[in-house]
Amino acid sequence: MPPVLHRRVFLAGMLAGGVAAAGSAAAAGRRFRIALADLDETRGVTLEGLGFTGADVRRSFELAARTLPIDMLYFDNAGDPARAVANAEAAIAAMVDLLIEYNADAEANAEIARRLAAAGVPALALVDPLPGSPLYGPDNRAAGRIAGRALTAFARENWPGEAVQAILIGDLADPGPAVKERVQGITDGVHESLPTLKLAPLDTGGQSVRADALLTKFLVTQPGQRLLIATLDDLAAVYAKNAIEMNRRQSDCVIVSQGLDPNIHGGVSEKKEIDPNNRASVVLGSVAYYMDRYGYDVLPLALRLLAGEKLPARTVTHHILVTAAIVFREYPPIDMN
Repeated sequence: MPPVLHRRVFLAGMLAGGVAAAGSAAAAGRRFRIALADLDETRGVTLEGLGFTGADVRRSFELAARTLPIDMLYFDNAGDPARAVANAEAAIAAMVDLLIEYNADAEANAEIARRLAAAGVPALALVDPLPGSPLYGPDNRAAGRIAGRALTAFARENWPGEAVQAILIGDLADPGPAVKERVQGITDGVHESLPTLKLAPLDTGGQSVRADALLTKFLVTQPGQRLLIATLDDLAAVYAKNAIEMNRRQSDCVIVSQGLDPNIHGGVSEKKEIDPNNRASVVLGSVAYYMDRYGYDVLPLALRLLAGEKLPARTVTHHILVTAAIVFREYPPIDMN
């Protein structure tokens, strides 16, 4: 069993159900044929406004399937709705027992659902709904709320009674619902404790590197101001951190990010912004989305569905704020290579 399964406490219930289904399948000598139609595995393309890639998602299924009675087939939708429909048809022709569909286009998903129903093939949807199928994915608003609450809690503990300014940095013009929901969640979380606090928007236009220059310009106009900074992705947090350090504002700035991807927790030999040995960082933490662990969450659900169990209409990722104190619990060094 991969080491990660021992450390993901929140998966215990889901894994128990998956193991039970796997056990009954093994007792019957049955292996299941499951297909993953991934959103987009094009090199350099990231998913959901975060730093994860389609390759990360696929790899998580490859690893998770190793100890389960599952033979996996993989399709790349390449961000193309027509290709997603064609891939679903190919999965049907391959006589899969279940399709895991990750496709953002609602019209294509309706057509995929129609064809799957006609063929009698059940499905699970990732992130975006597929009519008639259980959905697994993030709760973007809840994740944003965690960040907003963490920032105001930090201010209460470290800057009691002092005036603070809040900043929101990221691709604020992104038309997708995920970013809008995260922004609303961050705003809600901040306003629970500081209802009149405004969040100054700094729009990176989808280029996280711009967070450095945007925040530098803002810092010049706000000398000595205590700043609560929420970034919509981890790479933006890294560039915002650079701006703070270059302007020597570490004592009055704090950042909470979204994603917990390798941009922020690093790899086995990389500099890690969230690390037990880097507790002085202005990056307080990042809200975890675990897109590189989806396989461990979703395949147990698939086995339960194939065993005849009725699943909830929606199962959400367990989001938590990961700080330097607990990052190795969530991403132990052995998992970072």
